[in-house]
This record gives sequence, C-alpha cells and structure tokens, in this order.
Amino acid sequence: MTAKSHGSPCGDLVFAMRGGSGTVGGMEVPFRVGQGYDVHRIVPGRRLVLGGVEIPCDFGLDGHSDADVLTHAIADAVFGAAGLPDIGHWFPDTDAVNAGIDSQRILARAVAEAKKGGWHLANIDATLVAERPKIAPHLTAMRAAVAATCGIAPEAVGIKATTNERIGFAGRGEGMAALAVALLARPIGRYRA
Repeated sequence: MTAKSHGSPCGDLVFAMRGGSGTVGGMEVPFRVGQGYDVHRIVPGRRLVLGGVEIPCDFGLDGHSDADVLTHAIADAVFGAAGLPDIGHWFPDTDAVNAGIDSQRILARAVAEAKKGGWHLANIDATLVAERPKIAPHLTAMRAAVAATCGIAPEAVGIKATTNERIGFAGRGEGMAALAVALLARPIGRYRA
C-alpha cells in the first residue's frame, strides 16, 4: 500500500491508495458528503418540534413521528453520506412502533449506523424554510440539541432559517421544508509521501 499527502490548504488531507469501494481513481477518499431534504404539512393542534426543540406556536407539523422536519433532513443527509437507505427504510410510517417517535432517536440511529461503517460525523449544515414562527430565538438551543444527539460540538452544526418569500407551499404557510448536508470522515491513518 502506498500513500500520498496532497498538501491541501485546508490542512494535511491524506489519501490511502487502495482499490475497492469508497475509492476515486483507485484512492480511498476519507470523507463523504450526504444531502437530506424533508417537508411536512402545517396542521393545527400539534406541538411544533424543530431541531429537537419544542417551539411555542399555534400549529405543528403533520407526520407519523414528532414531524421534526429539520432533524429528518439531517438524518437523511447522514444516512446518504454513509451510503445507506433513507429514514423511511429504518423508520417506516406503516409501523405503529414509530408513531410519535422523537426524531432525535432517528438522528441517533443514523449516526450509529454510519459509525458501524467506520464513518464519523464531522459537521452538519442545514436550512429550515418556513414563513413563521421566528426561528432565530431558538437556533442556539437547536444547534445544542442536534450536536448532543450526534456527539459533536455545537460549532460543527450550522442551522439557518429563511422564508420562501411567500412563494410556493412554504411561502403560503402550508408547510415547512428543510435541507441539510452532512460530512462524514473515516480515519485511515496518517501517511507521508
């Protein structure tokens, strides 16, 4: 086995030369990126949970679980980066056991499944799309909740919120959407050329 340091300006990025899965041009890449997307309809009479935090509001989101749209997008990003099926595979909405499940449990499962493959969560970046309520007062708590579930520092969790400028279902206040990206890393040892 040979190795080569690529001298990245972002640090000492190291690749191990190996064949097999997880390779690019015969080199094992020690990181993977996954994306997640989720959407839920707004309904009256449910609690609103976003990023593991209950937000005081006169509506919630419809779903089989607690309908935490932000956490679902993050979990799907982690599953995707690890090359695993999406949350519907692990937590089908046809299974009564999953009714009302805390979405932080879903995220914890995604992180655990990624670790089984030797992957460690490096960071998350997510965006919530909603006309209301105001999310800014809750961002710090949301980052802390997601970080605690994932076992990473809050500084490694980016959560932003935006409106949809009154365009589409989110803009009309019919639902919320979330998008997320997760970076997984796999330690492969430190090699020098």
